[in-house]
Amino acid sequence: MALQWMILTYVVAAEAAVALLLTLPYPKLLKNRLVSLISLILQPALFIVPFAAFQLLDIYWKNEHRMMCTSEICTAAERDRYEKSIYKAQRNVILCSAACLLYWIIYRICKYYKDIQSLEEVEKRYKKE
Repeated sequence: MALQWMILTYVVAAEAAVALLLTLPYPKLLKNRLVSLISLILQPALFIVPFAAFQLLDIYWKNEHRMMCTSEICTAAERDRYEKSIYKAQRNVILCSAACLLYWIIYRICKYYKDIQSLEEVEKRYKKE
């Protein structure tokens, strides 16, 4: 189970790095190549959305079927274990949400940049006429 969260953590870190790379100012030629490369990677990287959604469903299911430890018969160790599992679940929900949000941000940045390129080409054609 920890392997899934480690993979998701690395994917979120990579998405954050890519989003940072896309927002840095570069020369036009380098920016064109970078955006085209990332656009090619975006479609295979779409696997992260259903993967994160499955992880969210898993967290929800475990939360619904988790043993409550709020009564006085619970020991201090059991209560600590219960609270730790709640904190881990909250952290993992944030991780899944961040994965989906960062993917969407990268997609929108690439799409906006391609739209700007096509508008610049249209403007060049109008200027030539």
